[in-house]
Amino acid sequence: MFKSNLEEWKLEMFDAVIFDWDGTLADTKWAVVNSFQKVLKEIGCKVSDRLIERKIGMGAKATFEDALKTAKMPFNDEMISMLVEKKVEAQLKLTDEVKLFEGTIELLNSLHNKVRMGLASMNNRAVIYRLLTQKGVMVYFDVVITVEEVLYPKPNPEIFLKCARRLRCRPERCVVLEDSVFGVQAAKNANMKCIAISSGAYSEKELTEQKPDLIFASMAEKEKILGFILG
Repeated sequence: MFKSNLEEWKLEMFDAVIFDWDGTLADTKWAVVNSFQKVLKEIGCKVSDRLIERKIGMGAKATFEDALKTAKMPFNDEMISMLVEKKVEAQLKLTDEVKLFEGTIELLNSLHNKVRMGLASMNNRAVIYRLLTQKGVMVYFDVVITVEEVLYPKPNPEIFLKCARRLRCRPERCVVLEDSVFGVQAAKNANMKCIAISSGAYSEKELTEQKPDLIFASMAEKEKILGFILG
């Protein structure tokens, strides 16, 4: 597996860590895909699970638009808003199916009170807050930003820059942990360091092509991740 050599870096502690949620800290793929497919089925739209998986992290609005374009079905803003509301309702019923990835709690515990911590998710606020509370991890995050607070999906850096401002950290003093290619791109576009985790829908090879600063298979590689963040 490709990994940057930590010895190549002049190790220095960062001020803040910004986490993605879906596919990075939590295995949400089944719940996300099923909630989208349930809503799409109601309007007779058929797309592959893979199409949805590859859009996780871009926001429900962008995912529905791409699905309907792929199926060559007409839509407007009112229809998309209605579909997003139904998707949120469907996913809220599936939160028990979501599991934190191995190593997530251990990593969050190790960083807690050492650096500022933010969560920047393109999922909806109702879903994220339910999951953070249900999984007992809300306490770790100083700032939580969701799709309702941004105008542009990743790879636009807006969500990470907004999170950094709320954390009162300069972008170059932040590290982002992401599982998607557009998430890595967004972090780089924000002038932040990025650790890619190949636990989501994108392969190690695909993530490597985006040139993250480090890449690991999972959060279980805690000591190396901490070594980079904490110096």
